[in-house]
Amino acid sequence: SAGSNPWSLDAADVNGDCKLDIIVANYGSSNVGVLLNTGNGTFVAQRTYSTGTNPAGVAATDVNGDGKPDIIVANFGSNNVGVLLNTGNGTFDAQTTYTTGTGTNNF
Repeated sequence: SAGSNPWSLDAADVNGDCKLDIIVANYGSSNVGVLLNTGNGTFVAQRTYSTGTNPAGVAATDVNGDGKPDIIVANFGSNNVGVLLNTGNGTFDAQTTYTTGTGTNNF
């Protein structure tokens, strides 16, 4: 299951098993959740990562050129963007934040 007030999601193979996993911004929980695909139409329980306040948008893309999709999150209540780097096994480092204007919203 997702966290409180799931607001935005993306799908990417975050652990290199050629199956699309789900990344969800949990607006009410102030975190992002990653649900790994088991390959039979189900997903493991989400692992959550802290974000800024009220994440309103999430995207998965390789930001550091290592070939693994990282997570970018728009933290609406914190007025910043967070980047969580993929460690390569389906887990992510703590977010690094970058200040934006007020009301950072969905991409």
